Amino acid sequence: MTKKTIISARHLKKSFGTGSSIQTVYSDLNIDIYKGDFTVIMGPSGSGKSTLMYSLSGMDKPDAGQIIFDNTDISHLTSDQLAKFRRKQCGFIFQQIYFMKRLSVMDNVITAAILTNRKQKEIVSRAKELFSLVNLPEQTQEKLPSAISGGEAQRAGVIRAIINDPNILFADEPTGALNSANSKAVLDIFSSLHKKGQSIVMVTHDKESALRGNRIVYIKDGQIFGECNLGNYSQSAERKAKFESFLIEMGW
Repeated sequence: MTKKTIISARHLKKSFGTGSSIQTVYSDLNIDIYKGDFTVIMGPSGSGKSTLMYSLSGMDKPDAGQIIFDNTDISHLTSDQLAKFRRKQCGFIFQQIYFMKRLSVMDNVITAAILTNRKQKEIVSRAKELFSLVNLPEQTQEKLPSAISGGEAQRAGVIRAIINDPNILFADEPTGALNSANSKAVLDIFSSLHKKGQSIVMVTHDKESALRGNRIVYIKDGQIFGECNLGNYSQSAERKAKFESFLIEMGW
């Protein structure tokens, strides 16, 4: 069965700096992201993994090239148009979760949805449902961000990212600041969301995190160096061996 493309990027170029100090992150890069896939972007440090994710999501503009996102060409949208587009289409999770310090965890989460003009009663009901999904009780929801743990903050960050039911969820090293137990808890949520059909793009250097994806895209020297289709997540030895073999082939 042919997969539906949710993002199609062609001939992307991105550089930083000027004159003799210019650094090209990627040039003439092409990539498709498919609906319902859990796509993991891996590669050496400085290979442009996060930069590519920011370009695909509309958080950053490439210097050249075209990005068709859900039938919309976002390449030439203004900053305001991109902000509105991201609010409707995307959810974002980062390594460090930034909350408004004076608002409770619940209020931080629902603020993202209030901006979409949905009814507050509906938003709160949805938030409570999602908090239950990630095992954050009501007493935690009512706390200020400074009073919760890193693992709790990251799980709350996942809720904030998906409360608007985004077409696609972008995650940049989401477990990088977590211990193994909290990492597993967050990754279990990702796997559950993917199983329900959520499209996810995650940048990571962590192999345990990467194993949750069904598609691994490896970037090297500003290009797509290789891909590996792992199929749906399982803890089978065969699947892990296929992944390890792919990383060796890529020079990991």
